[in-house]
Amino acid sequence: MQAVLFDLDNTLYPAACDLFSLIDVRINRYMKDVVAIDAKDVDSLRRRYWQDYGATLRGLIYHHDVDPEDYLDYVHSVDVGSRVALDGDLQQSLNALPVPSYVFTNGSRCHVDRVVTALGLDGVFADVFDIRIADYQPKPNPEPYQQVLEKLSLSGNQCVMVEDQLKNLQTAKQFGMKTILVADEPAEIAANDYVDAQVTSPAAAGRLVQQWLVGA
Repeated sequence: MQAVLFDLDNTLYPAACDLFSLIDVRINRYMKDVVAIDAKDVDSLRRRYWQDYGATLRGLIYHHDVDPEDYLDYVHSVDVGSRVALDGDLQQSLNALPVPSYVFTNGSRCHVDRVVTALGLDGVFADVFDIRIADYQPKPNPEPYQQVLEKLSLSGNQCVMVEDQLKNLQTAKQFGMKTILVADEPAEIAANDYVDAQVTSPAAAGRLVQQWLVGA
C-alpha cells in the first residue's frame, strides 16, 4: 500500500457532530434565494438531483446553469469550529502512518481546509482531492477515482479508501482498493464484499492500516 485516501464529512469527524446540517441549510437557501427555486420544491429537487447525479450540485449545473464555484463558496460558508473539535487521537494515528494520506471528498478545498484546521490536522495530509478533480463529478462515479489515481501515479491495489458511505467504497473496490467503512452501527459486511473492514473512528482506521502494512 502506497496511499490512504480519507473521505472528509462524517468520516474524519463523527457524524454526531452534525456539521452537515449547517451545510444543508446553506444548500436549501442557495436553491431558494440564488437559483430562485420555489421553496416548496427545494426538498424534492434536492432528493431527485442526489439520486440522479450523486450530488445536488450536478443537478443544479445541468438544469439551472449554476456556477459551481459560486455554489461551493456559498454552501460551505459555515462555522466549522462550532461543531468540530481537535482530535489528538486522530492526529497521532495519521502521523504514525508510514505512507502518505490524502483527503478525497465531494466537498470543496476551502471546506477541507476549515475542517482539517478544526481537527488539528494541518500539515498531516499530503494533498486534497475535492469535487473539482473530475469536473465536479462526485463519488461514487468512477471518474474522480480514476483522476485521483492518475494524479498519484498509482493503481487501485496500492491504495486504501476510508469512507462512511458504502456506495463510495463499492466504487473504490472496483478499482482494486482496500476499503474501510467508518460507522458506529454494524453493517452487513458479509453481504457487502466490497468492504474489507469496519471501524468506529478514523483513528482506528489509521491503526488498522498500520497493522495491514506490518503484515504485508
